[in-house]
Amino acid sequence: MSVSTLIMAGGEGRGLSILCEQRAKPAVPFAGQYRIIDFALSNAVNSELNRIAVLVQYQPHSLMEHLGTGEPWNVNYRRASGIRIWPAYRGRNDQGWYRGTADALYQNRSFISDDADDALLILCGDHIYKQDYRDLLRFHREKRADLTIAVTQVSPDDTHRFGMMRLDADQRVRDFAEKPKESQSTLASMGIYVFNPKFLLRRLEEDAKDTSSSHEIGKNMIPTLIERDRVFGYRFDGYWADMGTIAAYWESNLSLLANKPALDLYDSSWMIHTRADQRPPSKCLQPSQIADSMISQGCVVHGTVINSILSPGVQVAEGAIVRDSIIMHDTIIRAGAQIHRSILDKQVVIGAEAQVGAGDDNAPNEREPVNLHAGITVVGQRAQVPAGAIVGRNCLIDPHVTPAEFHQLEVSSGATVSKR
Repeated sequence: MSVSTLIMAGGEGRGLSILCEQRAKPAVPFAGQYRIIDFALSNAVNSELNRIAVLVQYQPHSLMEHLGTGEPWNVNYRRASGIRIWPAYRGRNDQGWYRGTADALYQNRSFISDDADDALLILCGDHIYKQDYRDLLRFHREKRADLTIAVTQVSPDDTHRFGMMRLDADQRVRDFAEKPKESQSTLASMGIYVFNPKFLLRRLEEDAKDTSSSHEIGKNMIPTLIERDRVFGYRFDGYWADMGTIAAYWESNLSLLANKPALDLYDSSWMIHTRADQRPPSKCLQPSQIADSMISQGCVVHGTVINSILSPGVQVAEGAIVRDSIIMHDTIIRAGAQIHRSILDKQVVIGAEAQVGAGDDNAPNEREPVNLHAGITVVGQRAQVPAGAIVGRNCLIDPHVTPAEFHQLEVSSGATVSKR
């Protein structure tokens, strides 16, 4: 079976707040040295699927820089079997910004048609998991399906975030609801689809002509397809996490620090590949203390790091304490500073004796109360927190904020410090 793989990586990622203000969600760092898209891309390569296109739209620059020519994944775009970038673009006819996932496919229908494969595997670029897609493709072929959807069990508390469905005894999809307020089923779409390309192109034409459609695969196409076509659900029982919220992102990262994590990054039989900077080895100097943490290359630690993840180039000065936190590339934490239950984006500077994520008040964030209510404080790219500042829980410090934007040194829980 000849297969092309398409990774949908154009999402704005509002659920990740200011982490996606200057990058697409698939480009957000994960587990120190990786990016979120590395998982879908590595899964494809490890499944011996080497004809890959990545569909980009929102803030694509850092993602495209990360992908480069595809060399880290051995899918150099210069080869017929390699990686291609499909950006949104303005054209004379129906090209423009993608109105939805189905419209994104429709606007690239000529590329899909040109490939003339037996199957098109469509992946989301913002999920964390390890999966051999060959089993999914085999299932699709054996069922003679028009569409196969990879599905997994989710918590009843999370059913409102996903497309939920019910399968019959033959694994055929009988009911589907996109992000329902309530669901009796806990079987969710993983956003992974296998289509027969000719079938897909016909259905995309129909959706494009439907003026009432919002042109989404889940919301509009699937409910119609299950009524008249052969749509099946392939059950996946491994670890899978959708990076749809700050809390999910934080929990997925820190879950890697368990003695036996559900997602094993150290499995040599299924490596997750990435583009890594050339950095010197990490260095831990007295009186540093490190426990239950990941320390990436190029880090220099004099202070204390507990249950945290440090991306490459992070500096933790003597007397500083980092606990239950995610610290991204080249961030500097000066002497005596304390970071608790926080996410610091790249090239942040935390001043001496400052506290981030301080106190017990769990007031939701004033600007994003639905997203920031779990006690996690987020500091944006290149922000500077002044020496001696005390920043509470559920706070947002916008990218590029300087000490001048802190009108007072104490930032109460739930508050936001914005750039003027």
